[in-house]
Amino acid sequence: MFDRFAWRYDFLNHLFSLHIDKLWRRKAVNELRGLSLEKVLDVATGTADMALTIQKYLQPEHITGFDISEGMLAIGRKKVEMKGLERQISLEYGDSEALPVEAQTFDAVTVAFGVRNFANLEKGLKEMYRVLKTGKKLVVLELSIPQNRFIRGIFNFYFFRIMPFVGRLISKDDYAYTYLPNSVQAFPNGTEFTEKMKICGFSEVKIRPLSFGIAAIYTGRKK
Repeated sequence: MFDRFAWRYDFLNHLFSLHIDKLWRRKAVNELRGLSLEKVLDVATGTADMALTIQKYLQPEHITGFDISEGMLAIGRKKVEMKGLERQISLEYGDSEALPVEAQTFDAVTVAFGVRNFANLEKGLKEMYRVLKTGKKLVVLELSIPQNRFIRGIFNFYFFRIMPFVGRLISKDDYAYTYLPNSVQAFPNGTEFTEKMKICGFSEVKIRPLSFGIAAIYTGRKK
């Protein structure tokens, strides 16, 4: 599915979020500020927006991005190449639930708008825990359902009515922008997700709601 509409993914992301997704990524990256970063892993990297944001604001020695969509990776690689960052950022095909890297490899792991797409959420979280070095940090940025009834009503109308209609017109994909709101609704956001992080071994788990609860940043450390 992501291969089919990869060519319109960035445009639609920025359009539907009114470019607030860029601010959310910067806030997520700020969770890593002040840490000693050599190797950073961006899981479900897609078109590399998160990897590029990390490089812009933190400049670690190297960022590795994994994704299972070759269509998304192809666009991400073009963006990396255009900025001359091929040495700093490498994008590779890889399953987030079976990462092809050794344990204790990375100083930080990030995921932006990707964990809700995991087939097995706990398996994906355990893989990220495995490849993190002891004491290092996971940062997850994900959409969520607002708790305020009024905000939730507006959000649901926009998310379930407006977005699928416009998304189908622009991406020419009948399923993609129906899948998106359904995946957000099915995702165990809020404290339900933080509990899963704890079950998978993470400590110092925190949640930071963004934009009235439309999105959230989740953080945790490897013990």
